[in-house]
Amino acid sequence: MADGTFWYPFRRFQEWSRSTALIDWMESSNSHIFKINVPGYSKDDIKVQIEEGNVLSIRGEGLMKQKKEEDLVWHVAEREAFSGKGEFLRRVELPENVKVDQVKAYVENGVLTVVVPKDTSSKLAKVRNVHVTSKL
Repeated sequence: MADGTFWYPFRRFQEWSRSTALIDWMESSNSHIFKINVPGYSKDDIKVQIEEGNVLSIRGEGLMKQKKEEDLVWHVAEREAFSGKGEFLRRVELPENVKVDQVKAYVENGVLTVVVPKDTSSKLAKVRNVHVTSKL
């Protein structure tokens, strides 16, 4: 896939986390839809922001680990949602044709869904002619 077809959207992702909040990005005729796995997080633990004009930022904070009883010896602890402090941060550079002021997000059954409407109004192409000379 050296032609860039597969990799193009993925260059838009940035991530910081001790583990990954898995993300799907879908596109319909009128919006971009993001689905992020956030098991164990409530709506109050999740922050969704638009940064730097067109960067979607999704942060999970404050997930508390279960208190481990002192008289138990733990051999495996895989069920805890995410390791470390239970924080994650995902950033996605959005395309230019979106309405960042109309983004909606909701969490249900451990999945955060973020809907970013497209701007379907016709705009003139941003083309600027540059005069070519023989000398600078």
